[in-house]
Amino acid sequence: MSYTIAYQERALADYEAIVSWYREKSERAAENFEKEVTDKINTLRVQPENFKKTYRRFHEAILKKYPYSIVYLINEKESCVIISSIFHHSRNPKKKYKR
Repeated sequence: MSYTIAYQERALADYEAIVSWYREKSERAAENFEKEVTDKINTLRVQPENFKKTYRRFHEAILKKYPYSIVYLINEKESCVIISSIFHHSRNPKKKYKR
């Protein structure tokens, strides 16, 4: 089964800020970040349960080459993965699961 992907506004803002930051440093780094996020989201479409549940209903998919996690929820009823945030590992973890 394939899940649809939905983004909370916070996740979109996180993504845009991160890409912008990497683009200031290196176009290649920004492109590689975008590719890794896209690949991970494509995995979430088909196997969202493969990633660890870290808090209540939240799951985390950790990026391999970048210090970020994609924090998301699964809505089984609607076959939807809701991406809550793209969270840098050095940020305050208490803010990770706020909607």
